[in-house]
Amino acid sequence: MKKYHLRYLGIPLLISILTITGLMTSGNLISETKFEVKNLNQTKNSVALTKVLEYDTVETYNSKIPTGVTITKEKGHNGLAYIDENNNEIIIESPKNAKIEIGTGDEANYVGKMTGYGADCKGCSGAGTLACKTKDGSYYSLTRNGMTYNDDEYGEVRIIAAALDKFPCGTIIKVENPNLGTFNAIVLDTGGAMKTAWENGIVHMDLAYVTESDPAIHLSTSSNVKYSVQRWGF
Repeated sequence: MKKYHLRYLGIPLLISILTITGLMTSGNLISETKFEVKNLNQTKNSVALTKVLEYDTVETYNSKIPTGVTITKEKGHNGLAYIDENNNEIIIESPKNAKIEIGTGDEANYVGKMTGYGADCKGCSGAGTLACKTKDGSYYSLTRNGMTYNDDEYGEVRIIAAALDKFPCGTIIKVENPNLGTFNAIVLDTGGAMKTAWENGIVHMDLAYVTESDPAIHLSTSSNVKYSVQRWGF
């Protein structure tokens, strides 16, 4: 005798195959199977009513996110329950609340110019050590670490220099450059030209390269670049 365990809305049912009898009828073999169904929870004749448990959305406000920008931190999903014969609610799966962050920071969008620079630029140290410390408090070097940075929230992003009075260290910016396309960058450096430009109401950012001899560096230069802040600072 073989036994099989099934589940009906979380209620185990025990099904036992009692007999398989071969019968001969007009030369054909007919197999007849008889089942005995035992409901271990004594709810065989009850009607199970399912119930959807709707999730809530938990909102928090974040001044590091620009006003008008909403970020989904965790997606939510509904749960499921059923009502037993005693009108008890039995939870099959609990709901998971969604979590979103609503920006209350400065406006996000700017239009300005862009240039490019390398670690060996005129007036640079040559080591490419950047003005900003990273999130863990260490200094970053273009020569040693390269021209991208692995952000724990936005992943691999380009490094950019900007006026730190407006765009603090760790600011994530979506860049739309007519020559380079669209990409994310992080502010980890600054320069006198950026500071002077912002003092005159102009947004000027400098895209970092390992060396001035990089053939792509000239593509950075544009006077019509769109900058969209995704996060203010670390």
